[in-house]
Amino acid sequence: MNKYERLKNELASAGTGKMKAFGNSMLPLLKSGSLLTFARASDYTIGDIVFCKVKGRYIDAHKIIKCEAGKGFLIANNHGFENGWTKTIYGKVIRAEYQGAVIFQG
Repeated sequence: MNKYERLKNELASAGTGKMKAFGNSMLPLLKSGSLLTFARASDYTIGDIVFCKVKGRYIDAHKIIKCEAGKGFLIANNHGFENGWTKTIYGKVIRAEYQGAVIFQG
C-alpha cells in the first residue's frame, strides 16, 4: 500500500492522518519534507490545503482556489499552476511541521 492509500484509509477510518509531503510547489506555505496532519471535514472552502484526487492522480497538498456547484473544487499549487477540478477530497491540512517546528496551523 502506498502512502496515499494509507492516508486515505486513515482519514476514512479515524478522521485524521499524517504524511510527509515533498516538493516546492507550495512554498512559502509548506516546505519540502514537511510532516502534514490532515483531517476529514464536512465542507471545504477556498484556501484550504487538501489531499484529493484530480484526473486520477493523488494530490497530497494543494489549495482550493475556486468552488462551483456541479463542478466541485479547482485545485492549484501556490504558484498558480492549476491541477484541475475535483469532487474527491479526502481531507485538509490542519497542521504542518518542519524540522520539529510548526510552520502552519489551520
